[in-house]
Amino acid sequence: MGKADIVTKEYMRKPHVFADAFNYYLYDGRQVIKPSELKEMDTAEILSIVEETAGGKGKSRDYGVQKYRDILKSLTVMSGSEASYVLLGGENQTDIHYAMPVKNMVYDAIQYGSQVSKAAAEHRRDRSFESRAEFLSGFAKEDKLQPVITLVIHFGADPWDGPRSLHEMLAVQNETVLQYAQDYRIHLIDPGSIAQKDFKKFASSLREVLNYIKYSKDEKGLARLLEEDERLKKLEVEAARVIETITHTDFAIDEKTELVNVCQAVEDMMKTREQKGRELGQRDMLIQLVRKGLLSVADAASEAGLSCEAFEREMRLGKN
Repeated sequence: MGKADIVTKEYMRKPHVFADAFNYYLYDGRQVIKPSELKEMDTAEILSIVEETAGGKGKSRDYGVQKYRDILKSLTVMSGSEASYVLLGGENQTDIHYAMPVKNMVYDAIQYGSQVSKAAAEHRRDRSFESRAEFLSGFAKEDKLQPVITLVIHFGADPWDGPRSLHEMLAVQNETVLQYAQDYRIHLIDPGSIAQKDFKKFASSLREVLNYIKYSKDEKGLARLLEEDERLKKLEVEAARVIETITHTDFAIDEKTELVNVCQAVEDMMKTREQKGRELGQRDMLIQLVRKGLLSVADAASEAGLSCEAFEREMRLGKN
């Protein structure tokens, strides 16, 4: 797992950021899902299917499958006085995944299969099957599954050009075939596809993170964002770290601070780059003067603020 994967996972695991992503996607930015209503779940998706003969006689066969999601949380949903649960999965993509529909379909299928296996184990333990059909199914007629919603967050500046549905991945595009071949669509937040006015639908720092990423390869657009978005002057450190890592923006982050002025950090970074550029330009000029015999190594080294040995090393590197 690379640094970008670790940083984005730590950031998206935060309840207020995770809730904000789903509120944006499911409820158009309305704050319906509360962070306090989310419960962290084990990200290991394990499916164990046990086959048995009618009457429970004979040998059973156990098929085990295990996959790891990025993030999985349960959400309590009230319907009148009754509480039910929805499982929310988050998949962070720093690169475009061209098989994402299949990847998500497998995760969700394993989760549903796991729920069926758990129900079967409980029924067998309690001997609560009421019919032969229920026993063979491992699932009672009245049993229900918890819904699973998987949301992909693309942390990339390039617009998502990968498939958004299983049908887009199929070699056959015949309408009749597609009508009967089951489809599976991904739920995707892609910064390159978000209209500028819609970024305000995010309540958390995810707004600034995705907005910065969107314009990270657009110099004019990024300059405008840094000038207009006041929230970038007080950005939580975890969000700033995501921006730094994903966009390879080399600005310094004080690990002891809770808030980062990204606008100032970028300005300081640009000044440092300009200074380094001037120093390199001056050094190249001094090297040329030494090679032409117009300046001694000692004088050139002194002017560059280097020792003679260091300056000669720079000359050798420049020659290569």
